[in-house]
Amino acid sequence: MKRLLLLATGGTIASIEGEEGLVPGLSAKDLLNYFKDTSLSVDVTYQILMNRDSTNIQPEHWVQMAEAISENYDQYDGFVITHGTDTLGYTSAALSYMLQGLQKPVVVTGSQIPISFKKTDAIKNLSDSLVFASENIGGVFVVFDGRVIMGTRAVKMRTKSYDAFESINLPYVASIKEKNITYYWKPETTKQELTLDTSLCSDVFVLKLHPGTKPEIFDVFKKLYRGVIIESYGNGGVPFEERNLLPKVKELIDDGVAVLISTQCLEEGEDLLLYEVGRKVAQYDVVLSGDMNKEAIVAKFMWALGVTTDVKQVKQLIETSIAYDLSTTWETEV
Repeated sequence: MKRLLLLATGGTIASIEGEEGLVPGLSAKDLLNYFKDTSLSVDVTYQILMNRDSTNIQPEHWVQMAEAISENYDQYDGFVITHGTDTLGYTSAALSYMLQGLQKPVVVTGSQIPISFKKTDAIKNLSDSLVFASENIGGVFVVFDGRVIMGTRAVKMRTKSYDAFESINLPYVASIKEKNITYYWKPETTKQELTLDTSLCSDVFVLKLHPGTKPEIFDVFKKLYRGVIIESYGNGGVPFEERNLLPKVKELIDDGVAVLISTQCLEEGEDLLLYEVGRKVAQYDVVLSGDMNKEAIVAKFMWALGVTTDVKQVKQLIETSIAYDLSTTWETEV
């Protein structure tokens, strides 16, 4: 029988009616009390880490979760974290960077409707998560609506539907139906020992460009942030006519701020060398995002800036594939 640790952090799955709307209020024990499936041959221990709406989850809380996994790693065969859906993708990505060398599954899940409600997706998601957390597989995964997604590739696409999450730029790892798992591919088994690295630097800002963005906005970043993510258009160009942003980008980099160019398009990633508008900014040795999603980029940037203050090393870390966050060669045998 597999021994699993359930770590509760709040979110919709644990919410109850409050005076001002839904608010997390159930403990990990409460969650399991709603879960009556005795056919699963697992021994589940529960622990409440926090009871927060995921809108209020901060990088410091990612550290708490990572430390809880590390501290209990040798005592359990797998882990399930219940979490609010709004920032779940950021958390699953952050855990993927802070907990490298996992040889056991860490599953992050939640629900669109509280588990205490009559019609809820929470019981299915929790059941599927316990099933997958019993697998002999290593890594951080999001399990939601019968889909298994790598932790670095999960993006919330829908605010109400049960199929809230999609795997962006990477196929689903597996699907789960009536406790049966169908794998589409499997992550490679690591030979590393588990390493915990929680030295995050949260001084990261995401600027989503729009026609009319003023160059002067970049002056604010110098004083507040060590890393700036520019979400540009299409393949990643930056405007250089009329409101020319290039001189300000160069100023940031000259001042030791790491600047990453991403795209507002969810699928297929950036390609800065395709157009003139991309090549002009690429000459400043900006960090390239490839086909990473925003959630992974933010978490990886914070992790990389925590690892080193050297901008060139930050660039190297971010542009290196970790936990399948960048499309290189990922296919493995099922």
